[in-house]
Amino acid sequence: MPQRDAWEREYKNPQLLKIGEEPRGDLRKYIKFLRKDEEVLVENLNILDLGSGNGKNANYLAQMGNNVIGLEISLVAIKLAISRAEETNIKVDYKMGDIGAPYHFDDGYFDLIVDVMSSNSLNEREREIYLKEVHRVLKVNGHFFVRALCKDGDKNAKNLLRQSPGSEYDTYINKDMNLTERVFSRDDFVVVYSKYFEIQKLIKKTNYAQFNRQSYKRNYWLAYMKKL
Repeated sequence: MPQRDAWEREYKNPQLLKIGEEPRGDLRKYIKFLRKDEEVLVENLNILDLGSGNGKNANYLAQMGNNVIGLEISLVAIKLAISRAEETNIKVDYKMGDIGAPYHFDDGYFDLIVDVMSSNSLNEREREIYLKEVHRVLKVNGHFFVRALCKDGDKNAKNLLRQSPGSEYDTYINKDMNLTERVFSRDDFVVVYSKYFEIQKLIKKTNYAQFNRQSYKRNYWLAYMKKL
């Protein structure tokens, strides 16, 4: 499987990933939003971390007293995540699986699902499965957080789309990782996700991505969503 091979290589020799132990600041802010705006008590929740990687987000959520499952395609990443959880006496159920294939979870099981940059490399068929499956396994009034690549105002994204286009709409081929990635305009993101979820907030954020010791300015979407 090309995706799995690409991520196995990346976790063995990181080029794009920040292999730190701290959770994403964007996820921390989202948790504050849940507590303050949604009045959610963020403990004893069933949480699914899609593409859980080295476990920094899943471990953070579990440390609050939640029941967390991490679904990850890379065995190298899973081993690293389990090791880190054990070091800090945190319990997370890490499972190997593809987020673009059917999930082996019951309907309406999760209170919260997070996708931090994990669905960017799905193709359109896989993306439709991912959306349907997240909707299926999320509880009514459950919450969904997504951090995704943004096309709007992103010169690097537009250069990649022009220089190395993928076979599907608004995709480019990351030749260094041999991976196809999808970027979204605001309108496109709304069309794709609002079929299944209420979009509460859609925030555009600028950050810097590192590759081969060079820094690239990139834009991202932070989506706060809910299943009705």
